[in-house]
Amino acid sequence: MIGASNHFEVAIATSTILFGLSSGAALATVVGVLIEVPVMLMLVRICLRTKGWFSAA
Repeated sequence: MIGASNHFEVAIATSTILFGLSSGAALATVVGVLIEVPVMLMLVRICLRTKGWFSAA
């Protein structure tokens, strides 16, 4: 998914062409990329808020 997110427009177009508009694969490609970015940003925010819990050594 991370590899596909670098060029997600191409991944969406490719899955739509290969599997059709009504396929689950095309839907998963679109929804997966749209969900991945907010989840990754949320994880970064959690890591930044909890960085004081861990020692630097």
